[in-house]
Amino acid sequence: MELSKLQAIYGLKFNPFLAEVPVDALVRTPKVESFCYRVESLVLDGGFAMISGDPGMGKSAILRLLVERLGHLRELQLGIITRPQSGMTDFYREMTASFGQNWSSNNRWGSFRGMREKWQAHIQSTLLRPVLLIDEAQEIPSAVLNEIRILGSVSFDSKCILTVILCGDLRLPERLTGPDLAPIGSRIKARYRADSASKDELRSAIEQRLDAAGNPTLMTEGLLATVCDHSSGNYRVLMQTCDELLVYGASKDAKQLDEKLFLDLYQEQQPRQRKQNHRRN
Repeated sequence: MELSKLQAIYGLKFNPFLAEVPVDALVRTPKVESFCYRVESLVLDGGFAMISGDPGMGKSAILRLLVERLGHLRELQLGIITRPQSGMTDFYREMTASFGQNWSSNNRWGSFRGMREKWQAHIQSTLLRPVLLIDEAQEIPSAVLNEIRILGSVSFDSKCILTVILCGDLRLPERLTGPDLAPIGSRIKARYRADSASKDELRSAIEQRLDAAGNPTLMTEGLLATVCDHSSGNYRVLMQTCDELLVYGASKDAKQLDEKLFLDLYQEQQPRQRKQNHRRN
């Protein structure tokens, strides 16, 4: 939906139910704040941190909050792997690009050594370990994960020169228990398990977004309770439901989103769903 229409009808600065909302629209629970604090401390020592959970439980939001918090550390070097399924060659290409290091396809050892030397010099001047962030880390090949472990360890594995944040679904912690990746699993110093959210947590997430978007009374109290009840503890399901209601409400020129709107939308969707099921059968 066009932002101009949302502004005209609801006075919103942005759609509060989309994934790309500003960081200040994301709710910071005590559990998230505790994890971010532990990772911030980890930057001084190096090592691994892990965020895991089922799809839609808020892992990406935690990453955004974490990156914002780490951004306040002056001179911190942050690298992000955007294609975790890459093999070793493409991994080194992305790593060297992220950390401003020269890459040579004919000399991987040179890239390995150059990055370690650059990181160690940076640590000596700032006391901060560089941070490598890997989203969808369950997709990364085992050989690449072990390369990262070796790349970030010096002095016979007695010193870490890299902080690595792994984020992925529940296949990730399961993989780290296997024999190939157990050395990494044993090095996880900070863990965050994104579990099913409580109704209070879901409600806080909506209220934070509505407040940041400029219309805290967009949804009635009854509707807030209803959508939280129907979201099965999943943030993504919650926001998708609210976005559907927002679009539907705007199409009806509704000045506020309420329970009647929810019921009307649900009733409209039922015949459509039955037709789709009939076609499949």
